Amino acid sequence: MENVWLNHLIGNIRGMGFSDYLDILVIAFLVYQLAKLVKETRAVQLLKGVSALILVYFLAVLLQLRTLRFIMESVLATGVVALVIVFQPELRRILEHVAQTKLGRFNIFQTSQEKDKKDVVAVGSCIATVCAATEYLSKSKTGALMVFERDTKLGEIIKTGTVIDSAPSTELIGNLFFVNTPLHDGAMIIRNGRLYAAGCFLPLSQNYTISKQMGTRHRAALGMSENSDAVVLIVSEETGTISIAQAGLIERNFTISALEKRLRQELLGETEQPAEESGVKALLRKVKR
Repeated sequence: MENVWLNHLIGNIRGMGFSDYLDILVIAFLVYQLAKLVKETRAVQLLKGVSALILVYFLAVLLQLRTLRFIMESVLATGVVALVIVFQPELRRILEHVAQTKLGRFNIFQTSQEKDKKDVVAVGSCIATVCAATEYLSKSKTGALMVFERDTKLGEIIKTGTVIDSAPSTELIGNLFFVNTPLHDGAMIIRNGRLYAAGCFLPLSQNYTISKQMGTRHRAALGMSENSDAVVLIVSEETGTISIAQAGLIERNFTISALEKRLRQELLGETEQPAEESGVKALLRKVKR
């Protein structure tokens, strides 16, 4: 019996052509990329639950449990729609991730290199200013929420606040988040290196597994990161802790140097900090003068 099965398997393998091998490689690559995208997110737990339901269904078929099989078939039949609803943030993030690949970035409407260089300079200067302001906000325990817009445009979020469209400065950022000012309670949207809007309302995350120590500001930051590719900077009002929310995850306890390095990596694609004096240190030295 084993020899018959083995011979049948070998015969099938020998009968495979180039397109069959290519098909297997493509499917394996897609499964691997999907596993990477959902790793360390709530989608992992949901996938475990789905796998358990499928296992129960196969056991019902194997053991000829008709009632259980009928129930599982009904559940799985409507499960596709349910999965789309439950996995909506993750599916959106997957599609955005595809759009950010080299293939997805091909665009017949790309801007000129000259404009790209100006944008890089503006974003680099903005990062230095934001980090310098964040150091002050952290030390004074002033709560802050800043959203760096990337490929996903945040027009709907901007409409909930007030457009300021201003060049970044430490004084302006400090004033906007100063307690009891009109715009201090909302989020600041940063677009192309400019402080574009303030007092904006962000969608709250529905992930109830996050730490109870994190309040509404952190939940809003997490919700924004779940629904876009934005990088969200949070300063805790209670502790002054600096955190970053991105791709549905929150990382805490950033130092100013680590924050600048991370922002330059995410927004400018830099892998290492330049050898010369960092923008934050130079800006802080200038402000102290």
